[in-house]
Amino acid sequence: MPGAAVPWVAADGVNHVGRHISRWDLDKTYLRTEFDTMRDLVRTAFERADEKRTNPGASTLLREMSRAGVSIHILSGSPSQMRRRLEDKLRLDGITWDTFTLKPNLENFLRLRFRAIRDQLGYKLPALLTMRTSEGEALKGVRETLFGDDAEADAFVYALYADVMSGRVGEELVHQICDKGRVYDDVRDEVLRCVRLVEPEPVVERVLIHLERQTPPDQFEVYGQRVVPFYNYLQAAFVVYEDGRLSAEAVLRVAVELVLQHRFDGDALARSYADLARRGHLRGESLDALSEALDAWEVHPPVAAGGELRTMLAGLPAAAKIARARWAPLDGDVPDYLSLVGQHNRRRKRRR
Repeated sequence: MPGAAVPWVAADGVNHVGRHISRWDLDKTYLRTEFDTMRDLVRTAFERADEKRTNPGASTLLREMSRAGVSIHILSGSPSQMRRRLEDKLRLDGITWDTFTLKPNLENFLRLRFRAIRDQLGYKLPALLTMRTSEGEALKGVRETLFGDDAEADAFVYALYADVMSGRVGEELVHQICDKGRVYDDVRDEVLRCVRLVEPEPVVERVLIHLERQTPPDQFEVYGQRVVPFYNYLQAAFVVYEDGRLSAEAVLRVAVELVLQHRFDGDALARSYADLARRGHLRGESLDALSEALDAWEVHPPVAAGGELRTMLAGLPAAAKIARARWAPLDGDVPDYLSLVGQHNRRRKRRR
């Protein structure tokens, strides 16, 4: 089901959005899902599409990225049997997508692959590599933004995928990681086949991790600045906006949703920016375009949440100075994936 491909043109007259890919997890990233107990799993499985809850601001951000011409790809650990209800939920939210991949848990169960039911390394890494390498030259130069959460292994898998695609992690290390991560042999072989097909380039632009479990952000520093833990979707919008993948108006629309539907005020909106600035995830750029976008809205009042948006914008310049001082290159040292792989499935570890 293809998404819209409508590029936006910023105030400087330049089309900042070229071909770009956005890959999204669903549970605890896009959707407010509970699955820590068997009762949670059963309730989630039987929820109607209109009963499923979206994380505040997520649907607005995803719609705006699609409007900006970003290709939307869903890669979720939800079982494939939930496809119809999940697709119906996205349609209710006005979301369009290009691919929709769910986990074949029934097949895993029938094959007695019980580890695979909860494992994410052996599911998402081969899925990401296969989707990318199968396109070959068609995706050369196309970059990606990845969205996940802190409930499972998304930061680990996404960072590893980024380093494989950039050539910073090679076949031998991937083999060791898969073995230590107890990936099934045939899955490991498929991963290694894809690794051998990789033409190294910096594919992954950002990895955005929704802090659904309120994990302290500093726990993700091991993955470098490319991985951005965020508390709310206005923070995600600020990051994607600075990367040139979203319009200024789109950021304001996410902010409006948080004000009107989730009781944020202008100071809370500004603090969302300041938090990212202190953690070094923003460059402190493009604030003028946000003000110009609000000015354009106010030509035809009334503007929803206009006062709160003005309060937010008034608080950004000071935070932007901090951002510029703390910004660092995204490519740091390669994480010690072999030592991290034992922790890669956080939910499985918690349940022991």
